[in-house]
Amino acid sequence: MINRWIAFTACMLAGGALGWLTTAKGGPAWSLGVGLGLGALIWLMIDSLYLARLLRWLRAEQGREAPAMVSSQLPRLPGVWEEVVDRTRRLLKNRDQQLQESQARLDEFLAAMQASPSGVVLLDTQGRIEWCNQMATQHFGFDVQRDVMQHIANLVREPAFKAYLASGNYSHDVVIPGSLSTPARPVKLSVHVHSYGKDRKLLLSRDITAVELAEAMRRDFVANVSHEIRTPLTVLSGFIETLRTLPLEEPERARYLALMAQQSQRMQTLVNDLLTLSRLEGSPFPGANDWITTSALLVQCEQEARALSAVIAPRGHRLEFDAGPASEIAGVQTELYSAMSNLVTNAVRYTPETGLVSVSWKLLKDGRGQFEVRDTGPGIEPEHLPRLTERFYRIDRSRSRETGGTGLGLAIVKHVAQRHGAELHIDSQPGHGSRFSLIFPAARIRPAHAA
Repeated sequence: MINRWIAFTACMLAGGALGWLTTAKGGPAWSLGVGLGLGALIWLMIDSLYLARLLRWLRAEQGREAPAMVSSQLPRLPGVWEEVVDRTRRLLKNRDQQLQESQARLDEFLAAMQASPSGVVLLDTQGRIEWCNQMATQHFGFDVQRDVMQHIANLVREPAFKAYLASGNYSHDVVIPGSLSTPARPVKLSVHVHSYGKDRKLLLSRDITAVELAEAMRRDFVANVSHEIRTPLTVLSGFIETLRTLPLEEPERARYLALMAQQSQRMQTLVNDLLTLSRLEGSPFPGANDWITTSALLVQCEQEARALSAVIAPRGHRLEFDAGPASEIAGVQTELYSAMSNLVTNAVRYTPETGLVSVSWKLLKDGRGQFEVRDTGPGIEPEHLPRLTERFYRIDRSRSRETGGTGLGLAIVKHVAQRHGAELHIDSQPGHGSRFSLIFPAARIRPAHAA
């Protein structure tokens, strides 16, 4: 600041000296005042030049985007202007650092919202989309480039959502179909709006299809178990009441007792299957240290199949069992037998009298093992195939109850296959029978002589 006053004084003295010399040489008396004014004007022009250079630099800094160029374009100014430039440079540098830090935090925040498993949509005060993450585009079918600043109600036209948005009561969520929902594969979204800032809204969406499906399966499971147990209980209670109140002849009494035993066995089978499923779901996966011979498993399956065939088919079935090469499977014997036995007994139950049920074991070229059951039954419609392994799913309920099925057999097979790394394949055509196969990985198969 002192340098600036010195420069001003020097200009004034120079102007005054020039005016005094002019007056001393016979010039007009006011030449001194003109000289002083000229000196002040020169000082003002030089000072304005420095100011102009400073303003030009500030305008350049205001329009640039690269913070690294602050020190490379500093104007060279003397005196107090040098201090002004230096302090301004420090302020700009601090500003750039704050902008960089703020931008980094914003990028991290947006990246976190992009990685969120929920859909996130930011709405302005008018309900227009300001920003949305990738999950929201999948849930609602948005186009990020096209739909920004579009009103949300124009893009999500579900009446339930529009009523929810217009109500202003966001204390709960609303469930609507997703953009990819179809009658065959319904998709359910839980949408919840939260207010923030000044009349702005945060919309969160979550895919609850699996949750809804699990809840529906739970309800169906409870209803099916209740129904399956209630039917034989009703029969048992009716027969017990009859035996207690009516004097019956021995043949009729024996028939009633046989029917009661049949219904009791039906309930016991159901409970055993439920316990098997519970055990499969709650126990750790089987190791690869216990080896079971496939021939022993097929012998057990054959014995059970022939006993069942003698009960449900007076003329019997044609049963063919091919044990194939001597092999061993690593796993749990009870689980493997349960899976194989369920496939065999299902084939026997659904194959008409004198029909063919063929069971075989073979080694594939890649070292895997295949257990296969073929039958000449009525076959299965294509629309039923994806749901066969669901609990209590039946194609023909009356037929299943006649043959003593519980509707849990294929669910048990699926769980055993998953626990042993096996694949369950189902091929069937109406009128051409069915083929069920379990393909075990090569790591769980070895020749019997390697024991």
